[in-house]
Amino acid sequence: MRRYRELLDRTDGPPGSAWGEYGPDDELGSIGRLTPDRALAGAACVRTGEVINLDLPMDALDPPLAAARRTVRHTIFGRNAFHRDEHLDDVFPQVSSQIDGLRHFGNPDHGFYNGASGERLVPGDPLLGVQRWAEHGIVGRGVLVDVARHREAQRRPIDHRAGEPIPIADVVAAAERQGSRFEPGDLLLLRFGWLHHYRTATTEAERNALPAEPRHPGLVQSHDTLEWLWDNGFALVAADNYALECWPPVATSPFRTAAERAGGPSDAHTGLMHRVMIPLLGLAVGELWALDDLAAACARDGRYECLVVAKPINLVGGVGTPANATAVR
Repeated sequence: MRRYRELLDRTDGPPGSAWGEYGPDDELGSIGRLTPDRALAGAACVRTGEVINLDLPMDALDPPLAAARRTVRHTIFGRNAFHRDEHLDDVFPQVSSQIDGLRHFGNPDHGFYNGASGERLVPGDPLLGVQRWAEHGIVGRGVLVDVARHREAQRRPIDHRAGEPIPIADVVAAAERQGSRFEPGDLLLLRFGWLHHYRTATTEAERNALPAEPRHPGLVQSHDTLEWLWDNGFALVAADNYALECWPPVATSPFRTAAERAGGPSDAHTGLMHRVMIPLLGLAVGELWALDDLAAACARDGRYECLVVAKPINLVGGVGTPANATAVR
């Protein structure tokens, strides 16, 4: 498989894309790296049997961080005094701990992953739907990198309110401090400490303002970031923040479209790596994963590897999915 810098120079497909790297008709993207040996590698990390939940409650973020999403409404009813049934309304699969599916973003210059037709990305059509990941399974060796703890040890804590861009060098340094090593097909879990900040340090006014004025720390938009993620061969990259990358994007982001670089119209997605990570590289991106309990356990015994199991919703044509993720140590 080609390295990231080779993908940037390719002429047999969109520059910077992995189209065809997993096969001409691939619909799994990076999740296809999760072969049976990766499940075995994850199982080999289990020593104590400790099980740690990696999901927030579905209504944990109220109001939802994305203005277009709504909080789930849960109704319970019964036919008699000894029976209960229920239904959910306003279910947005990406409102809490979640994984972006390959339908979630297209690249304005090149389209959706592996050249999929946008006209087919409708309910009921299976192309690039999250049911592909549900069928395949997400089971493998997870590696937590506690960037927040590393930065705090250096006495330069992450500035959550400013939406600080995090260089990939900080991730590398945090991993080295832990003694972590990576293998192709790993599930990378990045803890920035944002959910802890949100739950313990934000005011109600700040939480209410976030949907209209999003400002979140995360990975800085750069080719160095994508090069490190791609060349390490991760099957999934998940974090405890809003978008994995910082939001809004930095002014120096190299991921503006040709039209945007020429002075054309821009929008809230201008400069985001999402437009490259998902549609060009086929990378599975997890957001808002609850990593604090796992990080505390890892810090106690110095073991940052674990078995991770995530179960995507089996929704044909789904755009995204609740993470339904668990770590086993």
